Amino acid sequence: MRRRIPLLRDLPVEVSVLASIAFFVALGFGIVIPSIPIFADSFGVSALAASAVVSAFALMRFVSSPFAGAWTNRFGERNVLATGLGIVALSSLFAGLSQSYPQLLVLRGIGGIGSAMFTVSAMALLLRVVDADQRGRASAAWQGGFLVGGVAGPAIGGILLALSIRAPFFFYAGTLAIATVIAVVFLSPARVAAREAAVAASEPMAKSSGDDVADERPGGWAELRHALGNRAYRAALAVNFATGLTAFGLRAALIPLFVVEGLQQGPSLSGWAFLVAAVVQAAFLVPAGRLTDLRGRRPAMVIGSIAAIAGMLLLVADDLATGSLSLALAVFFVSMVVMSIGSAFLGSAPTAVVGDIMGGRQGGSVVATFQMVSDIGAVIGPLLGGLLLDLYGFEWAFAFGAGISALALVFVLLMPETLRSRAKA
Repeated sequence: MRRRIPLLRDLPVEVSVLASIAFFVALGFGIVIPSIPIFADSFGVSALAASAVVSAFALMRFVSSPFAGAWTNRFGERNVLATGLGIVALSSLFAGLSQSYPQLLVLRGIGGIGSAMFTVSAMALLLRVVDADQRGRASAAWQGGFLVGGVAGPAIGGILLALSIRAPFFFYAGTLAIATVIAVVFLSPARVAAREAAVAASEPMAKSSGDDVADERPGGWAELRHALGNRAYRAALAVNFATGLTAFGLRAALIPLFVVEGLQQGPSLSGWAFLVAAVVQAAFLVPAGRLTDLRGRRPAMVIGSIAAIAGMLLLVADDLATGSLSLALAVFFVSMVVMSIGSAFLGSAPTAVVGDIMGGRQGGSVVATFQMVSDIGAVIGPLLGGLLLDLYGFEWAFAFGAGISALALVFVLLMPETLRSRAKA
């Protein structure tokens, strides 16, 4: 059955398992996230305090990411992955049983720690069980699991929220429990170890240089220092930061406001726009992954970065335009489509670069840092975008996003190709 799915064709079974886990995690998260502020508000706290419950999860996820990387190296990807999923599942279950605001706040913070453990270890495992010419497609499959689950989650969450404000937490705990069982049952330690050893043995060894991809090196923080000396890794960090700032930060925070205040439309239009963007992104995951593996990481990152810039600039033009409403709406939807195409390429290629840097070896700290820069972008994007919106208007906020993506493109243009079949040693 796995081979009939284009995104998973000819990939190791572990990729299918990890993509399934990603689906259940994203499904549950999409269900619970709309209910968190409402549940917190039921304890009679302020709007700021209610919002802090969401921030607590993100903050603890960010703070614990370096430790998750170290734990991944020490205890192994599979063990940290299953433990992290279990922590989020239990914390969500007890969060649904919370009898006070402090209990809910603390439990969501604990969930953030488990989320960091899961994300870092799962990505590290994904990159270790696939060959170099499969990393683009494997990263796309991983992204696809999150994407499909994230689209389905809010719809189910709305139904559950109508039944009870606590129900989404219990459902989330259930989807995470399923993900934990999948990890424990289908990620066989012996099979995973054998697969990792085979991939590591197949990686070409490079001479010692600032742009080595696979080199004998110590683990831990030394591996991160080694990676930071690589121009390709720095480009992957720059692109992931820009993606976090624009796609997960600016777009998520400002598009709903732009629809209501800029386009003078009802809030439901932004929901349709995000749905269209998700469908387009899913459609481009397969070609993005294939191009990453066949033509190289650098071309895919160039395409993705240019699309991200173009999408933001279209929003700038849309805000400045004084034409008809139909034209403004058309430009808006085109911008969302263009940005979603960019997200498909930037969701697979930079991750594949990180896998190339790891070279089939443990790289918990390398993966953790890669994940952290995206989280930083997602945190500061809405803040800076909101500030620019208040001071100068939507066009400056969207132009800021285009500028950050352009800066990341400079790093990409200066990076070496890391796909060994394309790069010349």
